[in-house]
Amino acid sequence: MSTLSWLEAIVIGGLQGVAELFPVSSLGHSVLIPAVIGGSWARDLDVSSPDSPYLAFVVGLHVATALALLIYFWRDWVRIVRGLVTSIIRREVTEPDQRLGWLLVVSTIPVGLAGLALEHVFRVYLSKPVPTAAFLVVNGVLLLAGERLRQRSERRDPDPATVPLAPVGAVAAHGAAAHRAAAPPTAEEMSDQRLAQLPMSRAVLIGATQIAALAPGISRSGSAMVAGLVKGLSHADAARFSFLLATPVILAAGLLKVGDLAGPLGDGIRPQILVGSLLSGIGAYVSVRYLTRYFETRSLRPFGIYCIVAGLACLVWFWLR
Repeated sequence: MSTLSWLEAIVIGGLQGVAELFPVSSLGHSVLIPAVIGGSWARDLDVSSPDSPYLAFVVGLHVATALALLIYFWRDWVRIVRGLVTSIIRREVTEPDQRLGWLLVVSTIPVGLAGLALEHVFRVYLSKPVPTAAFLVVNGVLLLAGERLRQRSERRDPDPATVPLAPVGAVAAHGAAAHRAAAPPTAEEMSDQRLAQLPMSRAVLIGATQIAALAPGISRSGSAMVAGLVKGLSHADAARFSFLLATPVILAAGLLKVGDLAGPLGDGIRPQILVGSLLSGIGAYVSVRYLTRYFETRSLRPFGIYCIVAGLACLVWFWLR
């Protein structure tokens, strides 16, 4: 019979929802916190063990996080999905929502394939406390380096948030302007219009950086944001694109292993999974609501510093213990 205490479910469930979207690696924290506490936490919450109930628990948390993102961005996803459908039916890509939809589809393919091929290897061999703490330090360095490169880009380009127009961009922008002549676009729609102008190669590169998050301690949203900043996006647009990219990836990762919930790994802990998933969903919704506003005026630096300090502290703790 699987074991997972209510306190473990509450703490890790709430943590997952928050840390998944903050650029600090939810998987890294899910490995490090039980290792730091030790005892039954380290035994119950061992993600590298193939027979750990933690695997079924994490599945529920991922599904809840993805659902929270879908709820928050539901209007945007309705537009994007509608754009994809009309693009397929009309065999055209002339509107921002159509192009953004295809950018998201193509940009999630690399991480999807890598996840299927490498997830087990990364989880079994790297989801240990010491490697995870080291990767968390690396994550912090990458966040600070991304901000440094962003500053250099700003000095070269007075308006780095403007990315080069793809050939379809001019047509799309013109069509969007005509369509919304009576109703000015919302801030979200304006952001999506800018994102839709990303060249396909840049969008795929940003999406592919999420592969790094297979290593525990490396943040999925942080990797995508750093790549977006380096490729000329503003903090707000980079964060929005990373959240939109994360939604199908997180949902697919959960649904592909939903059988663990119904199997032996879920026996005896399904009530805890339900409570943890509820907290994870709430945490994710609150986090994305906060972060979309935070990145309108602020940077990744505080998260980079936190990751370096927390990672080094964990390494010292494991060494002394």
